[in-house]
Amino acid sequence: MEQRQTRPRLIQALMDAFSLPDLRGKLLFTLLILIIFRFVAQIPAPGVDREALAEVFKNNQLLGMLDLFSGGAMRNFSILAMGVYPYITATIVMQLLQPVIPQLMSLAREGEAGRNKINMYTHWLAVPLAALQGYGQVILLQREGVFGTDAIGPLGMSAIILSMVAGTMFLVWLGELITERGIGNGVSIIIFGGIVAGMPNLVAKGGLVVRENLWGVAAFAILGLATILFIVIFTEAARRIPVHYSKSVFRGRRMYRQSGSTHIPLRVNSAGMIPLIFAMSLVMLPGIIASYFGSSATAGTAAYFLRTWTDHWSYWLVYFVLVVGFAFFYTIVVFEQMNLAETLQKQGGFIPGVRPGPNTSTYLSQVMTRITWAGALFLALVAVLPFIARVLTDVKVVVLSSTALLIMVGVALDTMKQLEAQLLMRRYEGFLK
Repeated sequence: MEQRQTRPRLIQALMDAFSLPDLRGKLLFTLLILIIFRFVAQIPAPGVDREALAEVFKNNQLLGMLDLFSGGAMRNFSILAMGVYPYITATIVMQLLQPVIPQLMSLAREGEAGRNKINMYTHWLAVPLAALQGYGQVILLQREGVFGTDAIGPLGMSAIILSMVAGTMFLVWLGELITERGIGNGVSIIIFGGIVAGMPNLVAKGGLVVRENLWGVAAFAILGLATILFIVIFTEAARRIPVHYSKSVFRGRRMYRQSGSTHIPLRVNSAGMIPLIFAMSLVMLPGIIASYFGSSATAGTAAYFLRTWTDHWSYWLVYFVLVVGFAFFYTIVVFEQMNLAETLQKQGGFIPGVRPGPNTSTYLSQVMTRITWAGALFLALVAVLPFIARVLTDVKVVVLSSTALLIMVGVALDTMKQLEAQLLMRRYEGFLK
């Protein structure tokens, strides 16, 4: 009965959204930008041998994982092969530098003007990071014969790298257009669109395996659905810290005390997907470096092991530990930047039973540390889920990217909340209830 009541409400809410001209325009604009993104993703970088590139992807699981996040742009070695990840890396670096560099910290506290300057610095930093990442990808694929047998000259290398950097910054610009004129966070929507675009290929691979391992594919699908439910629960989970406010109000010559109460929601997974990105970058680095030493026939035993490390259990153990460590590290850095205790004291707020000032700061830090254990272990389990799925189902052709699921669910929930807010502003009933 509950399902029958919920389904018409969802459909009605979507109909209400499209019935409003301005909201309909935002939705259609977002869809148009995603269509442009998918068209540009089909433009290959200069000098690519498509047949050699397809052969490389058949034998390299690492590139297949990167291709999922680029929505097939990596498989075509498109000018959008790097996606918006250099910009995300630049954003993370700027966030980590704020506590270290006092000038950046002061800019962050200047409001919108300061945030605009930091955003400008982030764009500048994304350009050299994109060039460095693009150069690394070209060198890696060149050793595999994707650009022919002859060495790439300086002019050809410059053309390839410039086209890839331009593609990344073009995607960032499209994302900012979505943020400004569409629905949701633009950069996140671009990543979401790339992952969703790669899903049909994943389903097609699963269809080929069904005949040989029907029960394995069924268990694989059930595990994927359970993971989505697991991600939704932990993404929305939060510890509510009660806060009371008291203020003085003068009426005539008398002063009256007024009080109110609210809460601070401390998220269990406040670090989001950033620990996964950090950890993935580190565990993939040995394999990428080993790839520079040639094929397994010419490389040593250590280099060959690093190239195939993703198939070994030690890879997933290191991945698990790194995710837990980075979850605590990033949460502590971001939490200290928020400075909640000082903000509460300035606004006249206090936590019942806790003295304002240093005691409040210590209390909040202790609570944040305890709930971060749950969030860190959740992220770590999500990170090693592909290995667990492969062991339980014996399905090795299809890779269940839990990181991709985490990104998709997070972006979908955030976009739905923004659409919900737009509907509530116009007195429509939303679909998140």
